[in-house]
Amino acid sequence: MTTLFIADLHLEDARPDSTDEFLRFLDAEARGASKLYILGDLFEAWVGDDDPSQTGAQVAEALSGLAGAGTEIAFIHGNRDFLLGQDYAKRSRMRLLPDPSLIVLEGEPTLIGHGDLYCTSDTGYQQFRAMTRAPQWRAQFLAQPLAARLAFAQQAREASKARYGELQAAGTAETITDVTPGAVDSTFERYGIDRIIHGHTHRPAVHEANGRSRIVVGDWYGDAPRYLRSDAEGSRLLAFT
Repeated sequence: MTTLFIADLHLEDARPDSTDEFLRFLDAEARGASKLYILGDLFEAWVGDDDPSQTGAQVAEALSGLAGAGTEIAFIHGNRDFLLGQDYAKRSRMRLLPDPSLIVLEGEPTLIGHGDLYCTSDTGYQQFRAMTRAPQWRAQFLAQPLAARLAFAQQAREASKARYGELQAAGTAETITDVTPGAVDSTFERYGIDRIIHGHTHRPAVHEANGRSRIVVGDWYGDAPRYLRSDAEGSRLLAFT
């Protein structure tokens, strides 16, 4: 049995080459896998399941085809596509999971999630996250006209880029946007597990210490490892080009 994990593709109409790469991945590496977990930020932005993007339509069709071929697909929301809902999930034939979720991987309890919950040093983002995950905020936002929601998403992206630039100028980007060790340690203790898999930080790596492992799935920019493959041979980060 083969289980695959991906995260942080940030697909959008403006980057059709990335979408084409993902569709090739689904038709190649993912074909025949027993499970595919998408750990958030599949899309650069998502303003509701009435999102009009061509990318969203292409991805839904491809995921549905993969599910029809026998691969179980599960999705955990990221910080960019947290509004992806049941309608789109049904179109894509994938199951929505809470963040984080506990699974059994090759016989070992494993906690999976997007990863932004561990970045507790980024207090401004954590406040924004708490606000936008509230059911009342979601309902009010989704009730707005599509044009207003698209404008909000664009403004949020610009604000995010500007803030990252400020952190870089201050020399704090590397620490603020990465996980906080204390948050990771407390999560290991709270769930009583020895392995965590997440994305979000765009820093693919396997961190091992004290009998525990934290695997960070890479993004889909550049030539770094892009996905995690787990099977009888173990778990390993792999590139896809």
